[in-house]
Amino acid sequence: MKTLKIAIQKSGRLNEKSVELLKNCGLSFDNYKSSLITQVSNFPLEILFLRDDDIPEYVQDGIADIGIVGENGIAETDVDVTYLQRLGFGKCKLKLAVPTHSDIKTVADLNGKSIATSYPVILQKFLDKEGIQSDIKTISGSVEISPGLGLADAIFDIVSTGGTLRSNGLKPFADVMSSEAVLIGRKGIESDALITELMQRIQSVMRAKETKYVVLNVAKSNLDKVLALLPGVKSPSVLPLAEEGWVAVHTVIPETDFWNHINELKSAGAQGIVVMPIEKIIM
Repeated sequence: MKTLKIAIQKSGRLNEKSVELLKNCGLSFDNYKSSLITQVSNFPLEILFLRDDDIPEYVQDGIADIGIVGENGIAETDVDVTYLQRLGFGKCKLKLAVPTHSDIKTVADLNGKSIATSYPVILQKFLDKEGIQSDIKTISGSVEISPGLGLADAIFDIVSTGGTLRSNGLKPFADVMSSEAVLIGRKGIESDALITELMQRIQSVMRAKETKYVVLNVAKSNLDKVLALLPGVKSPSVLPLAEEGWVAVHTVIPETDFWNHINELKSAGAQGIVVMPIEKIIM
């Protein structure tokens, strides 16, 4: 039987969430922390644990059929792969930053300056677009210490919370790219039956993560007002309660929609509202 190969980070900011996603898809595997390859026991899938920089090319070259990697990793290697699914985690921005007291205030001020980065390809494309000529210094780690050591006037790096920048006396001043984890595949893989099955699992997990199961009680006289505020997968379920004139409403709703409408629901007469997580939603 054919076995798919998926490449994920061996270590780094996407590793834990990638493993969590695969396990939430019902895939069973062990020894992933001590091995470079592991076999899923209940699905024809092998997991390759690689450096994030290598994943896009492994997928492009067919060594792995699919892979989980940040969009920044794809842009930096400029590979030819198929985007299969945004995964909603590993979100960050690639930003330009300078020392807090730097006289560099705008992108134009970078002309003739030196910039340290681990992403020279993305940075060069940005500078070319802006018509800026800078000296790009490629560094494979600890980019944020470069200005303090006198190696560069500015840096270009991944920023999640900005804490690392602040602790090194830096401030961001220009966003260049937004990135998040994506599932990519080699060209043509999207028509594979096993990929279709795996994608169904992944999408069901993602839908469940973004939605909640909501149960509430409401008087029949207020039912129409409450139902107007509760979109469901198809439509809410309405069940009679033991108390005459009251019903229970069951529905699945995006979590953001629920919090946006909570006060309106209460004003419309909803009581005893219970919100529960969902494990899977299969459409």
